[in-house]
Amino acid sequence: MTETTFYPLRKAMCQLACLLLSVACGGARAESLQVLHWWKSVSERKAVDLIAARLAAESDIGWHDSMIPSGSGAGAGIVLRSRMLANDAPEVAQVNGIVVRDWARLHLLLDLDAVAAAGKWDKQLLPTVAEAIKSDGHVYAAPIGIHRMNTLFYNRKLLARLHVAVPASWAQFEQAAAKLQQAGVVPLAQSSEPWQVTTLFEALVLIEGGDFHRDLFQRRHAAAYTDPRLATALQRLRSLKKWMGNPIAERSWDESMRELADGRAAFMVMGDWAKGELVSRGLNVDEDFGCTAVPGTERYHLYNIDTLSMLAAREPHRAAQEKLAALIMSPALQNDYNQIKGSIPVLRNPALAKMDSCARASWKLFASGAEAQVPSLVHRMATEEIVRDAIVAEVHRYFLDDNVSVADTQRRLGTIARTLIKSR
Repeated sequence: MTETTFYPLRKAMCQLACLLLSVACGGARAESLQVLHWWKSVSERKAVDLIAARLAAESDIGWHDSMIPSGSGAGAGIVLRSRMLANDAPEVAQVNGIVVRDWARLHLLLDLDAVAAAGKWDKQLLPTVAEAIKSDGHVYAAPIGIHRMNTLFYNRKLLARLHVAVPASWAQFEQAAAKLQQAGVVPLAQSSEPWQVTTLFEALVLIEGGDFHRDLFQRRHAAAYTDPRLATALQRLRSLKKWMGNPIAERSWDESMRELADGRAAFMVMGDWAKGELVSRGLNVDEDFGCTAVPGTERYHLYNIDTLSMLAAREPHRAAQEKLAALIMSPALQNDYNQIKGSIPVLRNPALAKMDSCARASWKLFASGAEAQVPSLVHRMATEEIVRDAIVAEVHRYFLDDNVSVADTQRRLGTIARTLIKSR
């Protein structure tokens, strides 16, 4: 082989190798953003993949996925803080609720003021969402969707077969649960995982009123922790254990949802991301399963807002970060993403006709105003991270140990509220 023929051949081989490498890696992009998040279930992965595909198609920007296996915001927060300290921060992170404000004040997040102004976010967003993504007047997160936590899911076909009505009160729930248990069905699918236990507890507190929930977890009024209504919620949490199967295992929320989907359990209290998971399993709203408010909480929307923030550690990526933020707020992505995820769009004027009955009811209630909206403690909308973690741990301790008294739990929760200083 002559030198004249060798170089063209080598060039062709290099081009072929590059092509094969590009195909193997899913296609090379001019730029990519590493995104840290905790979405790991089947439906959550589908929703994430949708954003990644749109980002690649519309901006030729790659999505470098960095999913935290724990599937929880607490685990993701620990990983994110560790990476920040190691000077290895991702470009984008799922940072929800009050954590957005806290990180912004530490100058760890990029402001998205220019993107928000160009997209007229103040006019596009529901007012509560617009406020949740700001700190000291600047925008620091791109909102993706709104979840409702006080949702009671039920297996329609199972209830119909056993002639059990959907309960509209806790007295009716107790009657239904007894009949279901007698038929060999677990009435209430529940994990003993701390955040899941406290998600159920929040819904039980909400039965006592939206203002009472806010007094406990948002305003942290001392008197709320000695209130008999807190005792009622704690007693109800413990009384529900008899309907949860034995033992009550610590498992992921989607594992519990599988029990509902398969007809081994009848009910589950969970955020409406569970709806996305049921749909991803081929089940249909209003045919195979239904969703309604936890009995006694019909007037309230216990909410969480999912957001992505852009980390300030890598300035050269700012243009790509801003393109992702703008994409997230586009009406088309808002509609398609939230249909998959089970949540509702953050927009004032979404495509209501494209929503299922559960989503329409959720959006209309949330959009009705502040009286209906109650920020979730567990999902970081109500109070500081350190307070949230302490309350979750205390409720979990009470749930696991029947020897822990209601009065002692109220006292310990009150101590948390009194001694941990608000930073708002």
